[in-house]
Amino acid sequence: MNNHYARIEKAIRYLNANSDRQPSLTEVADHLCLSEFHFQRLFSRWAGISPKKYLQILTVERAKLLLAEHQPTLETSAAVGLSSGSRLHDQFVNIEAVTPGEFKNCGAGTVINYSVVDSPFGNLFVAATERGICRMAFLSENNTDQQLNAEAADLQQYWPRAQLAHRPPPQLDDLQQLFQRNQPIEKPLSLLVRGTNFQVQVWRALLSINEGSLSSYGQIAEAIDRSGAARAVGSAIAANPIALLIPCHRVICQSGAIGGYRWGKTRKQAILSWELAP
Repeated sequence: MNNHYARIEKAIRYLNANSDRQPSLTEVADHLCLSEFHFQRLFSRWAGISPKKYLQILTVERAKLLLAEHQPTLETSAAVGLSSGSRLHDQFVNIEAVTPGEFKNCGAGTVINYSVVDSPFGNLFVAATERGICRMAFLSENNTDQQLNAEAADLQQYWPRAQLAHRPPPQLDDLQQLFQRNQPIEKPLSLLVRGTNFQVQVWRALLSINEGSLSSYGQIAEAIDRSGAARAVGSAIAANPIALLIPCHRVICQSGAIGGYRWGKTRKQAILSWELAP
């Protein structure tokens, strides 16, 4: 699957760079050194849409429409405050914040298992405690072992007194289910996050953005009753420790521009096109 994603990412880069002249299927296939038939089948199987449809799905005007449609659907009551109940996203993800005591002791007495899992968008570094997934980050295709070690070192700094173990977390089987379209999810996934009250508010608000919808930084700020704090919201989103499950990729600029992404703009576009595909 990762090899497929590398080719899909290369195709998306080419389509984006040449979208103004609408490159033909043959041209893009030649760029990937694939036959026209193989490329069409590969892209459609991965994204659920044709390459031509992809060119249309994330235009600025389309993104603006999605933003407008989503604006009244952000609910604030469940997204505000650490004392509120955890909000479910698509009935399978809930966020639990560390307690003040856990925050203070920096993970003392906690075992964090970590590993790499395959996803439709490349390798994912996944780390979890017995209470939930605490870190997910995309790795590039090169020097995976080196990146794995770097992620583990960063995680150790984030949880300096926790014990890290390089072995698959038990949540991996449940996580893999999320990547299988049209497969029922048997039980919700728990996420354990460590952040400021404001960051956790923002991350919880992100769970209210349903798959196939988009929101802006300003809309998220309004959702947590912090109108005018779009810049601070952007900083909290950039600090999101759990890729995909806390869907910061669904937040774009009010103008309709895709905006930045911690794990690369092309990957953000790929995730959105996969989610927005009918």
